[in-house]
Amino acid sequence: MIAISADFDPVHKGHEELIRKAREIADEKGIEVAIYMNKGYSANHAPFFTPFEARKEMALALGADKVIGVEGLHHRLILSYSVPIRLAKMHEDGVTDYITAADISLDEVKKYAERFIQEGSFLGMPQDFPNRNVIRWYAINEFLSKRFDRKIDFHLIPELTQPKKVSGRFIRKEILKNDLIISEDIRKLLPKTSIEILEREIEKGTIPGRRNMKVLKHKMNTYSRSNLTNIAYLNGKVINKIVEGRFYKDDEESIWASFRRADYGPVMTRLAASCIEEEVTKDEVLKLMRHYEEKGVIPEEQNVDKIIERAWYVAEEVDKGVSAKEANEKFRTRKDLKVNPLMTLESGLNLTKFEAKKVHEGLEAKIFVDKDNQISCEIKEKKIKIKTNLKLPSKEVTYLRYILDSRYIPVSGELIKNKRNDWRVKITIHDY
Repeated sequence: MIAISADFDPVHKGHEELIRKAREIADEKGIEVAIYMNKGYSANHAPFFTPFEARKEMALALGADKVIGVEGLHHRLILSYSVPIRLAKMHEDGVTDYITAADISLDEVKKYAERFIQEGSFLGMPQDFPNRNVIRWYAINEFLSKRFDRKIDFHLIPELTQPKKVSGRFIRKEILKNDLIISEDIRKLLPKTSIEILEREIEKGTIPGRRNMKVLKHKMNTYSRSNLTNIAYLNGKVINKIVEGRFYKDDEESIWASFRRADYGPVMTRLAASCIEEEVTKDEVLKLMRHYEEKGVIPEEQNVDKIIERAWYVAEEVDKGVSAKEANEKFRTRKDLKVNPLMTLESGLNLTKFEAKKVHEGLEAKIFVDKDNQISCEIKEKKIKIKTNLKLPSKEVTYLRYILDSRYIPVSGELIKNKRNDWRVKITIHDY
């Protein structure tokens, strides 16, 4: 099979050219054209404008042999993790060729991808790279060739730029701006079959797909800091901005503004919002990542252990007076580092005499970052709710904050007594 992986939301003339070229290669080789079409959430972590079945119909109408739905990834994982999983699925399905479009040459793609192939990590691809996603797919295809003992042949065609550069985002925006009427200018960017299917779906009321804003607003209005800390892709800063921005009403802009104030870009904002809406927890994401690590799909440099080791190493170096930036760079470039991070910490806390009499060992202590940017815990027992700052050495504070802000490593706390009979919080960093 020759594969195309895309949202196809909706299928436009750029996609038509991609399918046409894939069909040409497939007919020469006697293979099928398969579209690996994202379902549920787009690769940009947002709900789809066009329903899956309609997008599938559009692709088949243009000559694809089959459409394979890819579901359950894009509201849980960033692209550096979802792309290896999708490519591994293609390998397992027997895909031999992959085709995509870019406005740079294959030689340029190879040049940009080289550093990431050498490092074995596909995180932190610079924002100013052209066609970043194409570079990512090429680099990860090279990485997975060792895992599957073969490469999927990578084909590249120029992006369609006539009558203008064709973008699904632009098409969706213009249709929405025009009250769901497809203008003549937009019709020029769409195959006839896509226009017919779009107009049918608009008439049925299935377009546009939307977020469940009622659920999203309810959670952003009511979840405590400690409960929000359990949600994947929320760091301490954004949680505090969410709480500060309450109460969210019908104005969606106020929701997105809270993420912007926490320095979340558009992609991370969409992913975080999807996680809140779908109740995607750090625990869930970590288990999913571990599953694919065990299958050899996730690069070693991106695995959970490396994330925890990096947090500990940077905390140790910062404690010695090294800058966090320098420590991160040393960790990234030096392969000989031996790091043994602590997976449990023991913290002091402040309890009044009254509170100390009401609590007992084994009570859950939910860890979170409070409004003053201090690591704290919340303890509930019957009618008592206790919130108190935790007492940790500076190195452990730095380490724990890195873990809490890692976005997908769960942390739990439990009330214990030490040998001196003092109340403490045992903090566990989970790696499964």
